[in-house]
Amino acid sequence: MGRSSTPGEGTRSRVRHADRPVGSGSAYESGDGDGGSGDGGPGRRAGSRGRSSRGGSGSGRSNRRAPKSGKRRVLRWGSAVLALLILGAGGAGYLYYEYLNGNIRKEDLTLGDKRMADHKANAAGQTPLNILLIGSDARDSKENQKLGGAKETFGSPPLADVQMLLHLSADRSNLSVVSMPRDTMLRMPKCTAPDGEVFPASTVDVQTNQSLRRGGPGCTVAAWYELTGIRIDHFMMIDFAGVVSMADAIGGVPVCVTANIHSRGANGRGGSGLKLEEGTTSVQGEQALQWLRTRYGFEDGSDLARAKAQHQYMNSMVRQLRKGTKLSDPGELMNLAEAATKALTVDKGLDTVKKLYDLAEELKKVPTKRITMSTMPNVYGTGTNAGRVYPKAGDAEQLFRMVREDMPLDGKASKRKPEEPKDPSAPVGEIAVAVRNGTATDALGPVSGRAGDVEGLLKESGFAKATVDPANVAGSARTSILFPSADLEGDAQAVAKALGIPLSQVRRSTDVSGISLAVGADWRENGAYPVSKGKEKTPESAGAQNGEEEGCMEVDPKYSW
Repeated sequence: MGRSSTPGEGTRSRVRHADRPVGSGSAYESGDGDGGSGDGGPGRRAGSRGRSSRGGSGSGRSNRRAPKSGKRRVLRWGSAVLALLILGAGGAGYLYYEYLNGNIRKEDLTLGDKRMADHKANAAGQTPLNILLIGSDARDSKENQKLGGAKETFGSPPLADVQMLLHLSADRSNLSVVSMPRDTMLRMPKCTAPDGEVFPASTVDVQTNQSLRRGGPGCTVAAWYELTGIRIDHFMMIDFAGVVSMADAIGGVPVCVTANIHSRGANGRGGSGLKLEEGTTSVQGEQALQWLRTRYGFEDGSDLARAKAQHQYMNSMVRQLRKGTKLSDPGELMNLAEAATKALTVDKGLDTVKKLYDLAEELKKVPTKRITMSTMPNVYGTGTNAGRVYPKAGDAEQLFRMVREDMPLDGKASKRKPEEPKDPSAPVGEIAVAVRNGTATDALGPVSGRAGDVEGLLKESGFAKATVDPANVAGSARTSILFPSADLEGDAQAVAKALGIPLSQVRRSTDVSGISLAVGADWRENGAYPVSKGKEKTPESAGAQNGEEEGCMEVDPKYSW
């Protein structure tokens, strides 16, 4: 990696390592940790100077031993920006294994009151896997306070500083990552905390990173499901100290900038403190955390630029680990295992080192060239929400739909034959369908007559037994078709095909006694269902990056030196 990978820049890339620092690597400051407000504004008070877990300053000094032949490969794949996937220490005794398991904090998968839809298996009976990665800005320990700065936020509830969804395809051939900018505004769902405290659904738009303060990571999961309709199978949350310890264990990740950069806010305050020379530098420890938290100095200084930098780090980390990085020192392994498990909070389905190892084994089946990073398509708000972002109409839903339907974001294998139902449908004239009006939203009431409109469309298609269910007008963000038993799956799919509704929105549910069609808030207007069938192209606004792409971050001249 001897040159900058950004074409046409004309910049020469000089590979350096974090044990030969460019600068002191100043403290992690409130400007990029968001403090308690979530706005990440510049000019906030700087936090105290941090040190890496190996004793170095912001340089993240490396004490790696050279790999030894014949040693078992212990760490093969890192789980993206937070390096969350941990492999158990081989040969550790049962008591030590149980000790590590005891370190892992566990919480409920979802705190929302809406049941998530089940996955639809492919023809081979395989189902996809969706894991929500959450980076917490908690300042609940001396180490996290030292790394995060912003003393005024010490002891405050944490924010979900980073949110990324990992979608592992059903056939394990590809992996898609979707980032939601921390500045995204949305309506929060009702969440009930583990201690019983109820957080009502919001009536106004709320910044998505606030979800963590509404009972914990289970509310972040509920917010994602509310917005995207994507089933979340697991979550994994990590804090500042965990990022540093895992970044140290990796032994350095190459990152690239187009010019010298020093991330600092107005009057030299705020910002992440990242200081690098033009070209490529191998970062680890605190310096890696600085890279992941930097927004001031990258491109336009937005959270979108930060997400792009995180994607570049993730891709580079995967490439590094797959080159053969090993942790051959048992002492280092034990330190890593203890630090990582103490930093992790997971759902109860991932509550042991063995389960985390099994998950890593599934993820590493995907070749690097089939990994695609993306960001939720978005537009900037106006007025009081200027600088915040909202899902971009059409494009955001298209990206979410591709994930729901297990379509690869890299565009490969797009010519797939639709799965035929195991049970063929009855003649359409014999299929009973109850249509209900679920077009209500938190801000708008149901559209009058929508259930009757769709009932009419069905009858025009030959569904003579379609009826309107007038009693149920509970809001549904997305149009869906439910069926109670396997023998009705073919009938339910026939309804979907007649109306142009994606089959991913047809699911089995014990909440209904027959086929039920909820006309959702995504279909408030007359006409065909708004998502066209067969559209499988990833929107350009998602900024998709391939796992083998070696990017280089543009530097704002105001932050160069």
